[in-house]
Amino acid sequence: MIQWRTVRHFDPWIVFAGLALATLGVLLIYSASRTVYPDGIQGGLSHPAVRQLIFAALGLVVVFLVAWLDYRMLGQITPTLYAVALVLLAGVLVVGTSTYGARRWLDAGGISVQASEVAKLLVIIVLAKYLADRQLEIGQVRTFLVSLGIVALPMALVFAEPDLGTALIFGATWLGMIVVAGARPQQVLAFLAALALSIPFVVLGLMGDYQRERIAVFLNPAKDALGGGFNILQAEISVGSGGFFGKGLTEGTQTQLDYLQTPTRDYIFSVLGEELGLMGALLLFALFALLLFRGLRAADLARDPFGRLIATGIVIMILFQVFINVAVNIRLLPVTGIPLPFISAGGSSLITLFVALGLLESILLRHKQIEF
Repeated sequence: MIQWRTVRHFDPWIVFAGLALATLGVLLIYSASRTVYPDGIQGGLSHPAVRQLIFAALGLVVVFLVAWLDYRMLGQITPTLYAVALVLLAGVLVVGTSTYGARRWLDAGGISVQASEVAKLLVIIVLAKYLADRQLEIGQVRTFLVSLGIVALPMALVFAEPDLGTALIFGATWLGMIVVAGARPQQVLAFLAALALSIPFVVLGLMGDYQRERIAVFLNPAKDALGGGFNILQAEISVGSGGFFGKGLTEGTQTQLDYLQTPTRDYIFSVLGEELGLMGALLLFALFALLLFRGLRAADLARDPFGRLIATGIVIMILFQVFINVAVNIRLLPVTGIPLPFISAGGSSLITLFVALGLLESILLRHKQIEF
């Protein structure tokens, strides 16, 4: 239980950054939805901005509930958490809803859950517990390989959806956590070398035809300017036309004339770039920087390796999602279905992120307590 004197360790900047980002997301979703909902939020719950606002309000409650719980209790149920993650991901492949050629959602009672968003956080907790319990064995090859296996199975299930972008998030999170846990540099370098050598085989043998086509279109979107390359080109135009201050919220021509596909999700950064310009992008990055630095602070102050590794995993997960989403929007990476954290429409992503913030607060509230 939390003692009253420990409440002062609660970090309001974490909550502020999360809420500020979610608020910005609601505004951008509202603007990006005007072509579909010309009457604004009068449609009530059917409007994505209204739903996102409700999820953000629920997320705020979730932060305090999770912060009140002792994060160390999660270490006692990691086998269950891992099983839940695998069942969710396997369930998507069996009965999931298909959108844009990929199965990523589970529908139950009118509620859609993106299983990979939930699984990412569950796997971080499971991996943190495994590595924290093996601090003296972290340099052993067996520990390194088993930790890789813990991530590889859910990563393979996500890749089979297919969702290469989210699979990369799993891999990047594992790599960052294993380094922070104290893996030997030669092990990490050997893995990275093997990974680099395997890329041609992955592209030729494991990727589907449409994934290879995405890469080809990314390299030369003009060859299919009205098909696969259309959204890539329109996103470039959107971001580039925003200038310093942007055209104004709800005033972006690319957005309001419906030139962007999935503008409330994958390409919401293009909406921001066009309507809020460079200043809007700098505000977005400043809020993410604040959140990530406070997350690193939580990792540094964590009382035990378990808490430190959870906080590290959360920071890496958010950082790489931001990087991949923005890189796709400005054509540094091929198109992937990675949402922009706190900004893109989606209840599963938003609630999971607020749970992650609650875990950071739980770690901070207990960093002065004696371990049990």
